[in-house]
Amino acid sequence: MITALYAAVLAVMFVGLALAVVRQRFKLRVGLGDGQQPELIKAIRIHGNFAEYVPFLLVLMFIAEQQQAAAWQIHLLGVLTVGGRLLHLVGLRQSSGTSIARFFGMISTFAALLCGAAFLLLPL
Repeated sequence: MITALYAAVLAVMFVGLALAVVRQRFKLRVGLGDGQQPELIKAIRIHGNFAEYVPFLLVLMFIAEQQQAAAWQIHLLGVLTVGGRLLHLVGLRQSSGTSIARFFGMISTFAALLCGAAFLLLPL
């Protein structure tokens, strides 16, 4: 299954983002919440944003794969998702504000969502 490959990659990314939160918690000595610490808030939101989008994207990929969508369609969704999440991470690590990488990361994520919906609604 193609989705399994991308799920594994995204799981590793998810753990990496969670460890970044833990690292900030230890560094700043904040056990619960964000302690109103900007770097911890940023790490929490990067992790949270990933957690908000990736599960739904994996569900779309899985359903499309189960409906025997073309392999290129599943790979497109996977590449858009992984690439989008990486760009989003790079963009937010560079700046808490807007950045080109963050912008294209979200465009890629939204494209994956819309392509996934289209693949399910309009099978080839």
